[in-house]
Amino acid sequence: MVLKIFFPQCCNKADSGLLVGRWIPGQNSAVVLAVIHYPFIPGQVKQYIHQMRGQSGVDLTVLGSWSMPKEGQEGMESFLRDLSTIFPQGQWLQLSREMGKIGFRCHVLTRDPNGKLIQQEKELKEDGGGEKGGKGGEGKKGGTKRGGGENKVEGEEGGGEKDKVIFIHYEQRKVMLSQLHPIENGVPDPQTESQLPQVFGTVCQSEPLFFLDKYDDGPVKMTHWQSEGREGSIIVELMKQASTPVCLLTTWILTLWTSLCSSRILNVRPMRFISSKLSTCVQLSYRTEHLQTVCSPTRATAHNHFMRKANIFVSFFVDVSLGLLLVSWMYRENRIGKLADTLVPAADYVAKELEELLQWLMGAPAGLKMNRALDQVLGRFFLYHIHLWISYIHLMSPFVEMILWYVGLSACLGLTFALSLLSDITALLTFHIYCFYVYGARLYCMTVYGLSSLWRLFRGKKWNVLRQRVDSCSYDLDQLFIGTLLFTILLFLLPTTALYYLVFTLLRLVVVMFQGVLHLSVDFINSFPLFAMGLRLFRSYRLAEGVKFRVLCEEPGTPLHLMMDINPLKVSSVVQTYRTPTYSCYPKDSWLALCKKLFLGELIYPWKHKTTKID
Repeated sequence: MVLKIFFPQCCNKADSGLLVGRWIPGQNSAVVLAVIHYPFIPGQVKQYIHQMRGQSGVDLTVLGSWSMPKEGQEGMESFLRDLSTIFPQGQWLQLSREMGKIGFRCHVLTRDPNGKLIQQEKELKEDGGGEKGGKGGEGKKGGTKRGGGENKVEGEEGGGEKDKVIFIHYEQRKVMLSQLHPIENGVPDPQTESQLPQVFGTVCQSEPLFFLDKYDDGPVKMTHWQSEGREGSIIVELMKQASTPVCLLTTWILTLWTSLCSSRILNVRPMRFISSKLSTCVQLSYRTEHLQTVCSPTRATAHNHFMRKANIFVSFFVDVSLGLLLVSWMYRENRIGKLADTLVPAADYVAKELEELLQWLMGAPAGLKMNRALDQVLGRFFLYHIHLWISYIHLMSPFVEMILWYVGLSACLGLTFALSLLSDITALLTFHIYCFYVYGARLYCMTVYGLSSLWRLFRGKKWNVLRQRVDSCSYDLDQLFIGTLLFTILLFLLPTTALYYLVFTLLRLVVVMFQGVLHLSVDFINSFPLFAMGLRLFRSYRLAEGVKFRVLCEEPGTPLHLMMDINPLKVSSVVQTYRTPTYSCYPKDSWLALCKKLFLGELIYPWKHKTTKID
C-alpha cells in the first residue's frame, strides 16, 4: 500500500510541532496544511482545531509530529511521539530532521486492535525535503501526469508494500487560490481524478486556518503560507468598504429604470416592436441586466458566479473607458462639425451613384435584352424613391450637427452604445436600399414560386397545403391553357426581375456585412471574459486544468519525492468556459440555408421567420 503525503513547501523549515491536516477519505493519502509550533497546550490545540473545523467545514485533525533539529531540544522527537496518545489517530506520521543533514526521517505509526501504536520496520529518509534534489535525481524531470496515483512504483526499491511512501510537495498559496477544472482531452485515471479535487478542495476550504500569523497574540503559533503576515491591500479593503453604498445606490436607480421601462406606455405593441429591432435599446437592456448582476447585494459564493461578476465588471469598465476615449477624440478640433459637413455630401454622392446605376439598368445592362415596359416601370419607381430620400436628407441637414453632438455623448455609456447607435444610424441612412431590396426580393420571389407552381401544373401535380407534400392532380384544358400563358409571361419577365433583385441584393449584403461587423464588435466586448483571460495570462495557476509532477529526489532506499506543478487551463477552454452569454447576433441559418434563401428570393433577415411553404 502506497501512502501519499501532500506536504507544503512553506513548512520545510518550520519549527518543531504538530502536523495539522486531513486524511483523504477513501484514499491512503494525507494533506498537511500547517505546523503548530512548540510550546503549546494540547487542550488549546484541540479547541483551536475544533473551532477551525466548524469555520472551514473540513475534517481537520492532527496527522502527526514534525521535529526540527535545534540546540537544547534533543528529546523533542520522543516527546512529540508521546503526544499520539493525546491525539489518537489510526495512523501517526512522525517526521523529523537530523542534526547537520538536510534530509528528514519518516516513521508511520499504526494502531493495533488494542489501540497501541506499532512502528513500521523500515525507516525512510528524504534528501532535500523539496528544497534540494538528491545526487541521483537532481533536476530529473518526471512526465506530465494528472494525479499521484500513477507513481506508486517509481523510484522505490526495497521494503514491503507498507513501507512505500510518496511525498508530493506543493505550493500552498497557488493550490489554495486555484480552481481545478475537469480534463477535456485524454482518459484520466478515475482514482486520480477523485483524489485531486479533494486535495484542492481541502486546501481551498481551509482558508480560515491561514488567517493566524506570527503577529497574532494567540496561544497557538503556526507555520503556513501566510504565517509571516497576511496578504492584503489597504486600497482593496477601502474599495470593498466603499462598494457597499455604491451598489445600493446603483441598485435603487436600476430598480426605478426597470419599473419605468416596464410601464404600460412603453409596452404597447409598436413601441415594443421598435425597441426590439433597435440595437441601442437591446444593448441598453443588456447592460441594465449586467449592472443588476454586478451590483447585486448577494455575495458570490460559487466560483462560476464570482467569475461571471468579475468578467462583467471588467468588461463594463473597459467599455466605458473606450467610450470616454472616443468622446475625448470626437469633441476635439471640431470633429463633430467636420463629420456633419461630410455626411450630407456623402448621401448626395450615394444617391447620384444609385441614379446612375438605375439609368444603366433601364437601358441594356451588359448587352442583355430586358423587358422594356417592366424595366421602365421598375426604374422610375426606384428613381422616385431616391428623389424622396434625398429630399428628406436635405430637409434634415440643418439638424445633423446637433443630432451628432448629442449622439456622441452616448459614448460616455460605453463604446458598445456608440457602435449600436452607429448601426441604427446606418440602418436609417440606408433605409431606401433596404426598401429596394425588399421590393426586388418580393417581386422575384413571387415570380420564382409562380413558375414552380405552374411547372407542377404541367406535370399534373399540385402542392397539398394540409399534408405539406406534392400530390397528383388532374387539370382540364382551360386550366392548362391559362397556366401556359401565365408561365410564358413569368418566364420572359424573369430576367428583368432577377437582374434588379441581384443588384439590390448585393447592395443590401454590403450594408448587412457592415452592420454585422458592428454587432460582432459589440458582442465581443460584451461576452469576452477579460478577467478570466487576465488571470490566464498573469496568474495562470488560478485556472488549473490538471497537475504535472517533477521528480525532486529518487534514490534507492528512500521515498519518491515529487513536486506538484499546476497545468494552466487552455486559452480556448478559458474563453469557452467563462464567456458571458449574450443575445445572438449571428445568423441562425447555415451558409447553405442562406444561399437557398438568396436563390429563392426570401429575405435574409425577415421580421417573421417563414414556417410554412407558400404556393
